[in-house]
Amino acid sequence: MTAAKSAPLIEFVFDFASPNAYLVHQVLPALAARHGADLRLVPCLLGGLFKLTGNQAPMRAFGAIKGKMEYERLEMQRFIDHHGLTRFRMNPWFPVNTLLLMRGLIAARHRGEEAAYVTAGLAAMWEDGLKLDEADVIAGVMDRAGLDGAALMAATQNEDIKAELVTSTEATAARGAFGIPTLFVDGEMYFGKERLPQIEVQLAG
Repeated sequence: MTAAKSAPLIEFVFDFASPNAYLVHQVLPALAARHGADLRLVPCLLGGLFKLTGNQAPMRAFGAIKGKMEYERLEMQRFIDHHGLTRFRMNPWFPVNTLLLMRGLIAARHRGEEAAYVTAGLAAMWEDGLKLDEADVIAGVMDRAGLDGAALMAATQNEDIKAELVTSTEATAARGAFGIPTLFVDGEMYFGKERLPQIEVQLAG
């Protein structure tokens, strides 16, 4: 009797700071479900990942290249239109320092509240345009989502929570990731939301 085949694993390197992380998150759960794959978020502070790998935000890395950023915006709009993501808005405070928000994610995971925290944080950042670098703003968002915002923000000062985010970021860089959204499918790395069709092919194979 042969052993049952384990479900594929999709690891989603994630920071609320990335608009493309929001866009992928709107599409990826359904993709994973279609193929019976397990989906796991990997918290990673994007600014820390940039420092570890020498990478830069696209606007800094490519801003001087004629037509490059215009094309990036066009490609993003195509993705939005294709998937009907009409609630997406660029955050007026972009780029937002997400250190507290990401530490809060670690805390929410330990409380068994990761999914609700992520949904609320992404909506507040990329639909409602809130300035999510302040503890009171984050706490208010989480309170409205039915979570204990004050407790979550208090946990962001816990040294173990801080260390867990640092360790996760360093481990992600060590695996070869250099930006977000990065996805690992059974350990194989893909970068960018444009790779989702390739991931579908791998999972279907």
